[in-house]
Amino acid sequence: LGNFFAGLYIRADRFIEAGQYVRLEGGEEGYVDSIGWRSTRIRMLPNNMVIVPNNKVVQSIITNYHLPERELAVLVEVGVHYDSDLEKVEKITCAVAKEILQSVPGGIPGFDPFIRYHTFADSSINFSVILRAREFVDNYLIKHEFIKKLQARYKEEGITIPFPIRTVYLEDGDEGQSREQSRMESST
Repeated sequence: LGNFFAGLYIRADRFIEAGQYVRLEGGEEGYVDSIGWRSTRIRMLPNNMVIVPNNKVVQSIITNYHLPERELAVLVEVGVHYDSDLEKVEKITCAVAKEILQSVPGGIPGFDPFIRYHTFADSSINFSVILRAREFVDNYLIKHEFIKKLQARYKEEGITIPFPIRTVYLEDGDEGQSREQSRMESST
């Protein structure tokens, strides 16, 4: 009976509907296939079906990627070397992002992508690139194509995406001089 009444509540409140992309608190995510009287079926991206009792759906925290609308922001985190010309980085990054939104299916061609610098990190100045997708699953291809194209364009323009390094100064006991050694650290 609990699942039956939960099913009625889901249908009446309409916080999820068939065809919407959702993520449940337990980590299950995918397109809502159907909402029955006893359970809700969610088709995951690998084409598996998750069947969730309606009382669990009602008690779960749900992210509905189709509400209030399907269109959503796509954020990509990037870092550039401290010696970079940040105006040039911004101009090139936005140009590549605009090209991706116009050429990749699922991108919003009329959206003007932008960046926001936010962190002086150990090895780089970090920023977020904001693009826009038609719906949640489009973000995967948009990110994929953007990262490939941006990395190639940065190479052309001489913009460095740094990797973590550490500089160690050693004193030479015999001569009292310093030597500099650098070694790469693995990021863990």
